[in-house]
This record gives sequence, structure tokens and C-alpha cells, in this order.
Amino acid sequence: MKILIVDDNPKIRHLIRSLLETQLTEVEKIFECNNGLEALDLFEKNLPEWVLMDIAMEPLNGFTASESIVKSHPDTKIVFVTQYDEYMYREEARKLGARAYVLKENLLDIPGLIRNML
Repeated sequence: MKILIVDDNPKIRHLIRSLLETQLTEVEKIFECNNGLEALDLFEKNLPEWVLMDIAMEPLNGFTASESIVKSHPDTKIVFVTQYDEYMYREEARKLGARAYVLKENLLDIPGLIRNML
């Protein structure tokens, strides 16, 4: 499986990548980028099955980027990875068809969450 990690914090991206590489044998390729705008370009070039998307990024936030991805590729599995634990953010993620909503304090849960959805 191919996974795209989108987060403006390189330490978070590195941690998620390490977790996926060591705990999911199904991973064949991981791509990384800093924001939603870069995500759209990288997504179209590589067509990953999974996108782990932060929300608050400039110049294009994760909700807007995810909406665009899902419109053109509705089978893509989006998981929002964020620090925001507010109802309005969770509701927006649900409306966009996100498979999961993970708080950054729970990053260790991501490999198991993906494994359970395979």
C-alpha cells in the first residue's frame, strides 16, 4: 500500500513514517509533504490509497485538500491527524468521509487503526 503523510511539522511526519514502516508490513511506499497544496500535486503523481492529513496548514488546509482528493478519487482513505479535539472539526472530517480522526497525542494508534481497516 502507498501512504501520503501531510503535515507542516517534519518531526510529526518522521514519527508517523517510522511507526508505519516498523509496524505495517503492507506499506510499500510512503510520501511526505508540508501542506495541502503540495499534497494535491504529490497525490496526483503517486495515487496513494491512504492519506494521513493534518488540518491547520498554509497555504491550503487539510480539509480543503482532502475535499479535492476525495472528489477526484472517492476510494481514497483519509485519516485526519490533528491536535484539534473540537466537535466542529470532527464533524467536518465526517462530512468529508474520513476513515478516522486521530489526535496527535495518539499517534501510536495509527498503524493499528490502518491495519484494522485493511
